[in-house]
Amino acid sequence: MLDTLMAFPPATLVAFLLGALVLNFTPGADVLFATASGIQGGPKAGAAAGLGVGIGGIFHTCATAFGLGALVAAHPGALDVVRWFGAAYLLYIAWRSWQAGRPDTSAAGAALTPREAFRRGTLTNLLNPKVMLFMLAYLPQFTDPAIGPIWQQMLILGGIVFCTGTLVTMGYGATAGWLGARLAGRMGVLNRVAAVMFGGLAAKLVLD
Repeated sequence: MLDTLMAFPPATLVAFLLGALVLNFTPGADVLFATASGIQGGPKAGAAAGLGVGIGGIFHTCATAFGLGALVAAHPGALDVVRWFGAAYLLYIAWRSWQAGRPDTSAAGAALTPREAFRRGTLTNLLNPKVMLFMLAYLPQFTDPAIGPIWQQMLILGGIVFCTGTLVTMGYGATAGWLGARLAGRMGVLNRVAAVMFGGLAAKLVLD
């Protein structure tokens, strides 16, 4: 694996890294999820959600490298099942967040813990087939049989995306949590905002 990494032309790695950073910093579903989690649970919950999203991304990277991604992509029915399960899960989270915003809900019940945020982030990413499709479309553009085994190249490039994406998404989530903490007295409203964001992500997952 190290030999394959060292065989990559520096210009290729730099171009890939710059492209990955541009994609990472562009607010997408992962960033919006971490942001909503941070709004609801604070900086630690937002960062934990971003970490969970990144951990889920490891699965998609490995699936792409070892051919599972291509197999799933070849069966639209399988993608539809995963997408609908993901949308249903996001709607469930949206409902829980909306309920937490009700006046009769205690403050303890309203707070999103970092552990729960991490679990949600991981599951949400795992149930989003679009991440796998993105890996299938983006990573092969930077591979070359002359460099080494393609599966090793995919793991290396996917690992770069994982590291940069996780750090950026955690940053978005923590920042949203810090800003939300300044408005802690309006936790009910923040939970409703988070619920709307989660619901919007569910709709985006199904309609896009």
